[in-house]
Amino acid sequence: MTTVRSSSIKTAVVPAAGLGTRFLPATKTVPKELLPVVDTPGIELVASEAAAAGVERLVIVTAPGKAGVMAHFLEDVVLENRLQDAGKHHLLERVRKAPGLISVEPVVQESPLGLGHAVGLAESVLGADEDAIAVLLPDDLVHPGGVLEAMSRVRDERGGSVLCAFDVPRHEVSAYGIFDVEPDSDNPDVLKVVGMVEKPDTHSAPSTLAAVGRYLLDRKIFDALRSIKPGKGGELQLTDAIALMISEGHPVHVVVHRGSRHDLGNPGGFLRASLDHALGREEYGPELRIWLEERLRQPDPQLTY
Repeated sequence: MTTVRSSSIKTAVVPAAGLGTRFLPATKTVPKELLPVVDTPGIELVASEAAAAGVERLVIVTAPGKAGVMAHFLEDVVLENRLQDAGKHHLLERVRKAPGLISVEPVVQESPLGLGHAVGLAESVLGADEDAIAVLLPDDLVHPGGVLEAMSRVRDERGGSVLCAFDVPRHEVSAYGIFDVEPDSDNPDVLKVVGMVEKPDTHSAPSTLAAVGRYLLDRKIFDALRSIKPGKGGELQLTDAIALMISEGHPVHVVVHRGSRHDLGNPGGFLRASLDHALGREEYGPELRIWLEERLRQPDPQLTY
């Protein structure tokens, strides 16, 4: 096993240029990334995850007209002064959290040319000493924290790139990119990737390990992105670039995360994430749990709208 020099990840890239069409009409004026999971925007939860892992800078890839995503991380002196004067110190602390979390820098994706294209835009703002980046998809909410730290340790030990995987039921594999893996160590939750299959059918899937939105990518990813060809709609796919790296012998491993994951990219997943978060909150959880138990014992209402 090759041991490489330990190096911290300075930059995390968060692609946030999508239109959030599955949430219309709510996202007509409010970016999907700012929709609150209870009372905290999804983009702030992802920023908190990156900061907890020691990441120094968040590069947010936005689209024209989505300045509100960046504005969430700016100080609002007028609002803060009003809260201060009103003695609402608990709210003041919450408002100040995002601007103090992590350094944030925008990159604008002028056209929707795919996840790979969005990640590629971050190359222009990286320092010469940065040999890897983290990529965090804001639609994926991963619990508990710590997966980025685990992925970083695996990269320190084995080099290359490290991805996050969840073990899903076999009947769900057709909804995910699925890893083809082989054992690489005594740790059953660290596996070598030999290939990826996008949305395979149940019988042909090489495993039940599904890719989720956490990547630790060697800087070679940018060369791979320049080498692949656009796919449907002229989009560059990040998975195609990773597959090219694997075919060229670049080491890629997965860390299997045994926690939970919520998909904030669709209303159903968003509702589950909000409930999960609220149940874990002291101020909401106990009463919400009682209400849910009572509500589930009642027949469904006959909705007329």
